[in-house]
Amino acid sequence: MRRTAIATFVCTLAMVLGTMEAKKKKPEEQTQILQVPKDPPAAVTADTRRLVFHTSPLTSKGLLSQQARDGLKALFRLSGSATIVKIRAFVAGSGDLRRVRDIVSEVFTDHKLNLPALTVVQVGALPLEGAQVVLESTAVAKKDVNENGLVFISGQGATSNNPLDPVLPLAEKALADVRTAVKGAGSEPSDVLRVTCLLSSLEQGNEVRQMFAREYPHAAFDYVQLQRAPVRALAECEAVAKLRWKTGMKLHLVNPDGITKPTVFSQLALVTAPKVVLSSAQVSFGFQDSDARLAFQRLQKALEANGASIRDTAFSSLYPLSQSLAEQVRKIRFEFYDPARPPASTMVPFEGLPSMDAGFAVDVVAIANR
Repeated sequence: MRRTAIATFVCTLAMVLGTMEAKKKKPEEQTQILQVPKDPPAAVTADTRRLVFHTSPLTSKGLLSQQARDGLKALFRLSGSATIVKIRAFVAGSGDLRRVRDIVSEVFTDHKLNLPALTVVQVGALPLEGAQVVLESTAVAKKDVNENGLVFISGQGATSNNPLDPVLPLAEKALADVRTAVKGAGSEPSDVLRVTCLLSSLEQGNEVRQMFAREYPHAAFDYVQLQRAPVRALAECEAVAKLRWKTGMKLHLVNPDGITKPTVFSQLALVTAPKVVLSSAQVSFGFQDSDARLAFQRLQKALEANGASIRDTAFSSLYPLSQSLAEQVRKIRFEFYDPARPPASTMVPFEGLPSMDAGFAVDVVAIANR
C-alpha cells in the first residue's frame, strides 16, 4: 500500500513538473518570409499623345535608398493623376545601383501600381554635394497633351580632347544645335518638354542650367557629370518636344539643315504613331561581340512581345563604359537596326552599370505596330 502511494505521488509530481516546464517554453518564433522584389518589365506600351515628362529634385538627405524613395515620392507628386511607365535613374557615389531597382519595385508594389520600365546608370557626379540619385520619369496623362505626337532629338554637343577644358563653350554649341533641331522639327521653344545634358564636368553646370532654362522654361531639365575622370571634355544635350504638324508617317526620321548630317543615326525622330514601346535597359554582360549581340537580341524579343520591331526604333539611348565599347556598339547595332532608317540616338561613355561585368546598356523608344 505504501509503495503504491509513493508511485502515485511520483507520477503526479512528474506530471506537475512537466506541465510547469511546458508553460515556461516560449512559442516558436515564426520565420519572416521576405518578398523578392519583382523585376521591372522588359518593355511597356504607352500612348504617344499622352506622354508627360518630369525630373525629381535633387536632395542630399540620407543615403541612396532614402534619396531614391524621396525621388519617387516627388515624381508621384509631379505626375499627379498620370501613370509613370518609364524611369531612368542616374546614380552617383558608391551605393549599390541594384538598390534602385529593388526600391522602385517595392514602392510601386506597395502603391498597387504596375512596375515601370527601368534604366539605371552610374554617373561621375550630380550637381548637389551629397546627392546620389536623380530620377527622370515618363508618364501617361489622363488625356491627350501632344496632339500631333512627339519629337525625339539626338544628343547635340561638342567635345575637346583636353578633359580639363571648360564645358560652358561646349554647352553653348549644344544649345545652338538643339535650337536648330527644334526649329528643324517645326516646333517652338515652348514645345520642349525635357532636356538632359551630359557633361564632362559640373564646374560650370549652374551656368549651363540657367542657359537652357532661359531657352526652354517649360522643360524638365536635368544635367549630370558622366564620369569621375573623363578622358575628354564633353557637353551633349538631348531633348523631347511636342510635334506641331502631321507628318503623314508614324515615324519620320530627319536630319535638318544647320547641324551635322550623320549617316549612322538621325538627328530627329518625329513620332505620330498612336502608341510607342518604351524599353528597360538591356545590358551586355561581357565584352565580346557575342555578348553585345545577346543584349540586342533580348531587346528585340522585348519589343516584339509588345507589338514593336527593333527596326522601327525611333530613339536609342546607349550607355557604353568606354570608347572601345562604344565602337563595338557602332559595329553591332546595325545587325538589328535598319541601316536605311537609323534611329535618333545618344551615345556617350558613362561611369558604370548595375553589373560588374557589364560593357554597355541600351534602351529604346520604338513604334508600336498593334
